[in-house]
Amino acid sequence: MNPALQSMIRKSRRVRLLALKLLADRRGVAAIEFAMLLPFMLVLFFGTVVFSSGVAANRKVSLMAQTLSDLTSRSISVASSDLTNFFAADTAIMTPYDPTFTSAILSEFYIDPTTLKPTLIWSVAYNGANASPQVQAHTKGYALPAFPSSMAVGGSYVIYSEIGYLFQPPGGGAMGLMNPNGISLNSTAYTRPRVGACVIYPTPTSGVLPPCPTTYVVLP
Repeated sequence: MNPALQSMIRKSRRVRLLALKLLADRRGVAAIEFAMLLPFMLVLFFGTVVFSSGVAANRKVSLMAQTLSDLTSRSISVASSDLTNFFAADTAIMTPYDPTFTSAILSEFYIDPTTLKPTLIWSVAYNGANASPQVQAHTKGYALPAFPSSMAVGGSYVIYSEIGYLFQPPGGGAMGLMNPNGISLNSTAYTRPRVGACVIYPTPTSGVLPPCPTTYVVLP
């Protein structure tokens, strides 16, 4: 046989044997599979952490709305300092999340006995240092959206609170899991005055409390 042909045959046999050994070699397979799956595992892990944190923050926002409305409804009259204290105490609910991203609007409505439509009586707004966007108090003529029929009792009053919170996902923005600028969370709550027919605001500096107003109160 031609020596050159014999050499080629030997080389092809060696290549075939090396290929068979390589195919049979299972060393490092686990490491390769782990390296392939690691990115998906990390995304799943951090996605779960961020989603769970968002759900917890949203629950706190709902609790804040209910608490702010409830605190206000427990008074027969409130001054600006009272509402400021209510808001400050309410933001403590956001712990361990940063409360400076919180904004709030607190309003009182009168239910018209004839139309059963809510009429704005007074409204105030509060903004944390990092609240975005900054909110403004409702103005005269504001129509309460999605007003529950259970609250439509003619001649009664309703305390209405709105809470906004800019949720900052922990590491979610860096991984592209959520908006890096934050996610707006919002919640509302309705309560009836607990002590009197309404909650007078602002509290008069002297004299007796005025009767419950039925039209918009021009605030100082």
